Amino acid sequence: MNQIPQDNQGPVDVVIMAAGKGTRMKSRLPKVLHRLAGRALLAHVTDTAARIGARHVVVVTGHGAAEVEAAMSAGNAIGGALQFARQEPQLGTGHAVQQAVPLLPDDGTVLVLSGDVPLIGEETLRALIAASAGQRLALLTIEFDDPAGYGRIVRAAGQEGAGEVTAIVEQKDATEAQREIREIYSGMMAVPANLLKGWLARLDNRNAQGEYYLTDIVKLAAADGVPVVAHVTADALQVAGVNSPAQLAALERAWQSRQADALMAQGVRLADPARFDLRGTLACEADVEIDVNCVFEGSVFLGEGVRIGANCVIANARIEAGAVIHPFTHIEGEKAGVTVGEKSLIGPFARLRPGAQLGAEVHIGNFVEVKNSTLADGAKANHLAYLGDASVGQRVNYGAGSITANYDGANKHRTVIEDDVHVGSNCVLVAPITIGAGGTIGGGSTVNKSTEPGALTVARSKAVSFPNWKRPQKKPRA
Repeated sequence: MNQIPQDNQGPVDVVIMAAGKGTRMKSRLPKVLHRLAGRALLAHVTDTAARIGARHVVVVTGHGAAEVEAAMSAGNAIGGALQFARQEPQLGTGHAVQQAVPLLPDDGTVLVLSGDVPLIGEETLRALIAASAGQRLALLTIEFDDPAGYGRIVRAAGQEGAGEVTAIVEQKDATEAQREIREIYSGMMAVPANLLKGWLARLDNRNAQGEYYLTDIVKLAAADGVPVVAHVTADALQVAGVNSPAQLAALERAWQSRQADALMAQGVRLADPARFDLRGTLACEADVEIDVNCVFEGSVFLGEGVRIGANCVIANARIEAGAVIHPFTHIEGEKAGVTVGEKSLIGPFARLRPGAQLGAEVHIGNFVEVKNSTLADGAKANHLAYLGDASVGQRVNYGAGSITANYDGANKHRTVIEDDVHVGSNCVLVAPITIGAGGTIGGGSTVNKSTEPGALTVARSKAVSFPNWKRPQKKPRA
């Protein structure tokens, strides 16, 4: 097939069909909002539409329309280009696209996509648009060894992969001979908007399903002398749809396998590629090692020689060279992000929350939580501690069981711990407070006033003992 330069087709407007109920998912959640790689199926499609520079993106909703529209309106990658058209009732794919017609200008190419086919690639869509070239109806097709259930591509030459397309025949309407055809329609097409609108107006529902098939526009195009061409892809993952939990799980594993293969090709060492999950973007420098059952979300950077232990969850974080994240650590950067400095040691069982910014050679040990706090080079909190809304200086040693009491019931307050401070075990630092450089807080102290540099501060009640004291005894049962 000759490729025509993409700039011949003019603006691109995308229609995404997302009205189906998804009965086989057996879920109250609309099918297109089920997640793959941490994002809604439909969000994958709208993101791809944004990357190809779509002028308008019209999502056709139906089942769970309000829920779908609310979810997609929040933080989408398209902004004002995103629009919705409702299909109520659902009378077929042709009827779905008819609902979008009032929102489609006449001067562009319409790209029709499916909200439950999340992994369609940007370059594949660009090739499909180029095949249309603002003049032709272009279909995205693929050959399957077992095409059961799919619409078959019928060509003028009578041979698969050759000749112009004359029809798409749905499985229930196909003859025995047509059911032998292995080339199938993916559900995606590119078509000049002015032609599409005319064909949609001529659709009827005289078929086995009593529905208005979008695929019937192929026959109308052929009758009008408009060429119908096919762009054939060999990548089944890009055209794979989701109709059941089993299909969703299979697609998740296939996608994750591709991510794992790509990382290993860059030199990342995965202990087991089958037990790796990427739900965002992961950038790695040389000699990164990742153990089993780790999940990466949002945007994550791993510097040279970083080691990630088993069963870690890391989201929106930058981990610098030589750092070690021990098993079962949870890093949740969210919008504020988390930074772990060079050669730091984190975990096991540590939790770094949004705004945790750690310098070089910081130690955060087991069952330590850090939130919205900075720890300068060499600071250590090795076990059973909480640092919230704190600024911690260099070489601070923060004892087991100690906490910053940062919340007064209405407002958060900051704790400042200057360089070389030693905080003993089981201390409470009541914010706002500053512990002066080089100071020491004796174990078991509750401190609610700032301290001078170099001072020893002890705040304990006097111990009282009662000799020969006996605990109360339980009364015998009657």
